[in-house]
Amino acid sequence: MTSINFWLLGVLSCVMLTGLGYAGLLVSREATRQEKLAARIEGVLTPHMRTNRIELSAFIQTPTVEARSAFGRIADLFGFDAAGLDRYPVQWWMVLIGAAVVAKIAQSLAADMIGQWSLAAMPVAWVLLSRMAFNFFEKRYRDKLLHQLPDALAMVVRAVRVGIPVLRAINNVARDGAAPTRELFAGLVDQISVGVALDEAVMEMARRSKMPEYRFFATAISLQMQTGGALSETLENLADVIRKRVALKARAMALASEARTSAMVLAALPFVSGTSLYVLNPDYIGKLFQPGLGETIFSGAVLSLGLGLLVMRSLIRASLS
Repeated sequence: MTSINFWLLGVLSCVMLTGLGYAGLLVSREATRQEKLAARIEGVLTPHMRTNRIELSAFIQTPTVEARSAFGRIADLFGFDAAGLDRYPVQWWMVLIGAAVVAKIAQSLAADMIGQWSLAAMPVAWVLLSRMAFNFFEKRYRDKLLHQLPDALAMVVRAVRVGIPVLRAINNVARDGAAPTRELFAGLVDQISVGVALDEAVMEMARRSKMPEYRFFATAISLQMQTGGALSETLENLADVIRKRVALKARAMALASEARTSAMVLAALPFVSGTSLYVLNPDYIGKLFQPGLGETIFSGAVLSLGLGLLVMRSLIRASLS
């Protein structure tokens, strides 16, 4: 009976493998047929096309392969943009030094718990803290750009509607706009002044900003240059969409304010209670700073608090993304 069962199982396995192989063959044939059909249609239509194909770069980002210097690799490791150091409020080396100091303090606290393993974890903590700091600066920079972009587009729309050329309207934003949008459009004007085409310069500006809203703006300019149309209406609609996105983000932040307030209260509560107990009974709290079990308990408490805050921050950011 057992041999019969194994024989039936082998037959069923062979049948299933044969069916899967035949299904894969059919799928491969259909894919080949679709590719040939698409190639024939493109071959027939291409000679009769009046305009070139338009790449919607707001949705498709072409990967660029460029040689990275040693400084560029270090910048990628620590999370800062080597080509956009002017967008950070402090010097990059100051951030690295500050992160190293905090990592050393964390290593000293963790030394009583995990011993020499804390030395191996210190470089990892240094890199993570540096990336968190630069990500914070980058987020503030992008938030400013997002809030200022509708006003910049409105300046361009008003200028275009009264008959001012697009290049001059963009120059008005570079001269009268708010920082950091003013600097971004000033770089666009500088590129155009040295002979770069408007669509290419706008694409480069969108790449530097790393924001989808600027890629939408670049796509609108490219489409208007290649196909024509009412640029003022397109930019006005884009500005309205961005304003709605900003309002939606503000609403999400308001809805998440309770969780953020809870995180801040939980972060401040140990320090407030610890300071109060130290004022009332210094000997009771002073045991946490004594060598041995006290330092181990204190280090574990600090690390647990840090991990808890990191988890809560990650959950809040995931809910807002």
